[in-house]
This record gives sequence, structure tokens and C-alpha cells, in this order.
Amino acid sequence: MKRVLAERELTNEGATRNRPRRGRRSATVNLAESPLTWLHARGHLSDRQFEAGERLRADYERAQLAPGVTMRWDPVRIRGTASDRELHPTERQLAAKARFDGAMAAAGSGLSDVLWSVACAGEGLPAAEKALAWPARSGKLVLKFALDRVAGFYRVS
Repeated sequence: MKRVLAERELTNEGATRNRPRRGRRSATVNLAESPLTWLHARGHLSDRQFEAGERLRADYERAQLAPGVTMRWDPVRIRGTASDRELHPTERQLAAKARFDGAMAAAGSGLSDVLWSVACAGEGLPAAEKALAWPARSGKLVLKFALDRVAGFYRVS
């Protein structure tokens, strides 16, 4: 995995600030690490849950559901070429969107909020809990339930 290390100041709430002030406690963080990778590396998620979360995030990115800032200028498919036997990029995008929608539906309405925040948007659990107005340290349990359901959807063993 790629490492992008940066020094961050620790605040009283346990969060970090971009530039540590002199004389304050700080920690080195890997900016390229996802919240799911962090939880899995510390034993909070099983391999099955981690794999399900990564598949969900990959489908989210393949479906290009995040806001975009430009147009696509892909060439139009021409009949009679070898690429007719393969999926066109737009068809791959639609298939990924269908898988993403199915996985989120499998997670359920109460669980999909924290699942999307952590796996797709890349928010940490404390930020997701705060955004959802949940008690501290409640998101991990809900996230694990959601990832178990998504693992069943993706047939991760």
C-alpha cells in the first residue's frame, strides 16, 4: 500500500489538526489509509468484512457516483469490432451502479448510512457518528452488522 505520511496535532476530542503547534502532542498519520484499512489492521474488522467493504467501495468508484467536474470524451462503440464482445465503459458503470445499489439495499436502511460514510466517503468512524448524531463508539458495531450483510450480498466467504 502507498504511504503518504504527515504530522498532525492531537486535539482534546481525539481528532487531529493539520499543522501541529509547538509544544503540542502530535502523531504521524498515513493519509493514503482508508478507515476500513485502519479498522482491519487493528483487528476491529474480519477479513470477510474488510473484503466486503472494499468491494462496495470499488463498485462506488466504478459507478462514478462521487461528484465529477468534467465530461467523458470516450469514443462511441462501432459495430463489428472485437470490443462488441466486451462491456462498454458505460455498461460497466451501470453494472457497478446496480451492484452498489443492491449491496446498499442488502445492508438495510438503518445500517447503510454509516456504511456509505466510512466505506465510500472515507470518513472516520468518529466523524460519521457525529454527522449521524449517534453516541460515541456506537458506529463500529453498526458498521460491522452492515458489512456482514454486504458480505452476504457479494458472496464473500
